Amino acid sequence: MAMITAALMMLQVLAAPVQAAPVAEAETASVERGLDAMHAAASKADGEAYFASFTADGRFIGTDATERWSLPEFRAYATPYFSQGKGWTYRPTARTVTIAPVDCRCVAWFDEVLDNDAYGTTRGSGVLRLTDDGWKIEQYVLSFAVPNDRARAVVDAIKAD
Repeated sequence: MAMITAALMMLQVLAAPVQAAPVAEAETASVERGLDAMHAAASKADGEAYFASFTADGRFIGTDATERWSLPEFRAYATPYFSQGKGWTYRPTARTVTIAPVDCRCVAWFDEVLDNDAYGTTRGSGVLRLTDDGWKIEQYVLSFAVPNDRARAVVDAIKAD
């Protein structure tokens, strides 16, 4: 049912006028707080708070092409790390949040530039839905930020495997 609701909301977004009214910073602040809380929970290896940031049917798409996880699948992957006190720290350095120009004001998407000690600059992007419990992540995509002048070498390295 949630997938049907999300699909209907996306149709509503697509049918909306192309030019959205400017979104007040106050309106996006609660989305930003939710994303910041998700990152903080991951950094503290707080699995309960981390997974509470997602909708029940949320997805996490990781950097590897095989990493398209439902929330239960991602929880199974991450829980052993969290239970050992091992989390991951991604620090947002820039973020853009857009509230969909639909009457309910209940869909948002974002992209963010992140800093990570192991990977350097990465990018996160995704979609959130406003629920009775606040903004929840429907989908989060983590990707490596590959400079264009190095893309060929990265692609060649991947093809070599």
